[in-house]
Amino acid sequence: MTTSAFTLRDLGWSPVFQSGLDPDELAATAPMRVAAVHRNGVDLLGTDGPQRLPLGAALPSAALAVGDWLLVGSDESRPPRLIERKSLISRRAAGTGVDIQLIAANLDTLFVVTSCNADFSLARLERYLALAHQSGVMPVVVLTKADATDDPDAYVDRARALSVPVEAVNALDPTSAARLEAWCGPGETVALAGSSGVGKSTLATTLTGAALATQGIREDDAKGRHTTTARQLLRTRAGGWLIDTPGMRALRLTDAAEGIAAVFDDIATLAADCRFRDCTHGGEPGCAVEAAIAAGALDPGRLARWRKLAREDAHNSETLADSRRRSRAFGKMSREAMAAKLSRREP
Repeated sequence: MTTSAFTLRDLGWSPVFQSGLDPDELAATAPMRVAAVHRNGVDLLGTDGPQRLPLGAALPSAALAVGDWLLVGSDESRPPRLIERKSLISRRAAGTGVDIQLIAANLDTLFVVTSCNADFSLARLERYLALAHQSGVMPVVVLTKADATDDPDAYVDRARALSVPVEAVNALDPTSAARLEAWCGPGETVALAGSSGVGKSTLATTLTGAALATQGIREDDAKGRHTTTARQLLRTRAGGWLIDTPGMRALRLTDAAEGIAAVFDDIATLAADCRFRDCTHGGEPGCAVEAAIAAGALDPGRLARWRKLAREDAHNSETLADSRRRSRAFGKMSREAMAAKLSRREP
């Protein structure tokens, strides 16, 4: 199928996007999907084929993510408008700042990719699953390099303890990767997320047929280098859409309390039976969580990982809130200063 033959349904359009739109506005514009985001513009896909759209200050590229939908007018008199998203994957940007980095929008499924080697980490998987749940996206754990280990089932069993779908594949083998096609069919949008070197680009190539750059990993620690440097919307062989994302060395959660609670719902269920409502599970009498650990029903490492994520999210969320308050205060001060300056100029 050529790009000019796409229908809106082919591109992932659904009634959820149209329900909030004004019929007159929709009649004067065309919905188009963001396929790639550049510094000063975006690549779009629509029923008339691909289009490059320059952006201005009213809608900067930093405000958009691959997978977004825009309403685009036939001329420049009507600026493009972002359609409300049904889901958004974002994270606190790397470094010491508090900026939020948009990763992918309007997903149906997030493939959380790790490999059957030293990269496998329950703590990292829980972090990605919290991100997916917070974003309203269904997570699926994909274990790559299943052909490179003598016991892939051991990795599968550990991942299934997280109560999400798990698939072990050889990313180089189309027959093996076909296990993922149930999430990659017509109208469906998936994204790949995971650390560098786990085979995301290789898997993306197998699922889409697109030629993507890949690099090897260090065999001693299974660490890899970033091979995907930009996100793009790719057509899958099964008729859906896939967004490959750069490997994330540091995924810092922000405003993810609900997602963390969903991943650790077993702890929340136990905590409901604690004697004290504000129990910290750190030595209080009548603690149901500590009783479960003592009985061997709960791994103490899981409790420690929950505490770490909850503390991190609370800290990052508080820091972000402080930054937003400072930004609003500075904006108010600037407006007041400008108003005072203008008033002095008046006769």
